[in-house]
Amino acid sequence: MIKIVIPGEPVPQGRPRFVSRGKFVQTYDPKKSKDYKKMVANIVKEQYQSKPTKKAVHVELNVYRPIQKSITKKIRDLRLSGADRPIVKGDIDNYFKAVTDACTGLIWADDAQIVSTKSNKWYSDNPRVELFVEEI
Repeated sequence: MIKIVIPGEPVPQGRPRFVSRGKFVQTYDPKKSKDYKKMVANIVKEQYQSKPTKKAVHVELNVYRPIQKSITKKIRDLRLSGADRPIVKGDIDNYFKAVTDACTGLIWADDAQIVSTKSNKWYSDNPRVELFVEEI
């Protein structure tokens, strides 16, 4: 099993942006998403030096969001224990997309190889993303 830890506040994949150039319309990632994917790719390169697998994979993603400062101690304790989970934006599928897009060509050859997934959002004093990849 491969484990990658991406430190820092997680960034969900943003909506694509469109630019019209005459007859052609181009799409591109918002700057925040593009920068986050680049950072994730660099971290993956540091933590995983093997060749990309060509097998089917199961991917588990645990997103640890920061805890807001302006909450009561009781709510803070609930969040740290996992009893109160994040139901605020970003959407879990957008976190998944941002991270897995950055891993394409590094851990797996094509993201079509992801045949099974599990994703979670948690609160933590140590914001990060933990990625687990297992060949099937």
